[in-house]
Amino acid sequence: MNDLILKSSLGILTIASAILPLGGCGPDYRSLRIQGQAAQLDGAYGAARVLFLEAEQIRPRRVENLHDLGACSVLLAQEKFAQMNHAAAMRELDAAIAYYSRAIDAHPGHQASLEGKQIALKLKGQYDEALEHAEWAARFVGPSARQFMLLARELQERGDEDAALLRYRQAVAVEPNNAKAHAAFAKFLLDYDNEPAAVYHLRQAYRCDPGITWVVDELAQRGALPPLVSEARQSP
Repeated sequence: MNDLILKSSLGILTIASAILPLGGCGPDYRSLRIQGQAAQLDGAYGAARVLFLEAEQIRPRRVENLHDLGACSVLLAQEKFAQMNHAAAMRELDAAIAYYSRAIDAHPGHQASLEGKQIALKLKGQYDEALEHAEWAARFVGPSARQFMLLARELQERGDEDAALLRYRQAVAVEPNNAKAHAAFAKFLLDYDNEPAAVYHLRQAYRCDPGITWVVDELAQRGALPPLVSEARQSP
């Protein structure tokens, strides 16, 4: 989970770094963001948050900075849980939810913040709120494959297989060329022993993106790779 949080932060910083020099106060903000990212990667989450808060004072309500503040709070919460400091961890999760909510208010379609809030709610044990959040994202932010996949995963974790199946179907229907959506649907189908349907979606995922290793391996195990690819994998 930490890797997911940090990777999404780094992706946002890359985009922000390309855009920010156009603004008048961009360099100061950018410098703080870069320092904050470095501290975050070093595991100094408290120091990173201080830097992001300074950046917030310069350029308030920037979605990428609010997201990173939320990410820092989640990572700090995980540290507090490891230290058996439950009360402090809950306070950090409350802060994370607040930062992510502000980011979503500023940019309702900001996927990293939507997913970050989902993580924070579940870490806090607020599973009903997590489901409501996923349903809201699918209804008001979408339709997109990622939103439907977010809701499908949440429903699957709650044991509502039929509802999850519907959401996975919606994910591949709204974006039929989304390899990740087909791969996620295939994994769901394999979990419930529906191999013929899973192979169909594995092939669709491969058609959209032949570079997903898990998809290639699953097709190879079932002898379902296209002939030329299968022969290439078998050659010395």
